[in-house]
Amino acid sequence: MMSESLVAYFSATNTTKRIAQRLAGLMDADIYEICPQVPYRREDLNWMDKTSRSTLEMKDPSSRPKIIDQKINLNKYSTIYLGFPIWWYTAPAIIRTFLESYDFNGKTIIVFATSGGSGLGNTVNELSNLAKGASFIEGGILQENAGDEQLKHWIEEIDRRR
Repeated sequence: MMSESLVAYFSATNTTKRIAQRLAGLMDADIYEICPQVPYRREDLNWMDKTSRSTLEMKDPSSRPKIIDQKINLNKYSTIYLGFPIWWYTAPAIIRTFLESYDFNGKTIIVFATSGGSGLGNTVNELSNLAKGASFIEGGILQENAGDEQLKHWIEEIDRRR
């Protein structure tokens, strides 16, 4: 039997990956990693360097980092949990690439993120413009050290809001 839920995530340092894997396991959902064609190195993620790769991508609204062509059939999913780290108070540019690469019409996209300190801000609103026809739910920030009970509670809260 195929899952109706998919946990799709991007993780540059494995923090979001660990949360995504735990969520998928707790929900018995399928999982999909959004992989950049060119992996991010430590120096690419230096937000204090105005010339680092991530800084340049985030400054450019038209930036669409290429993803590895791992086509996934979204037809079997009604709900996509979309996870990523917060970069410069929003989703990394590669999330724009992902949302523009597939048809999300009629899907529910639940946005969650990991962050060292900032919240989602206007992220969900920004992303909803890239996936026409999808319904978005702001899931919020999930901490890497969240226990299974906390994550189960989060899942139940999301289910109540749907």
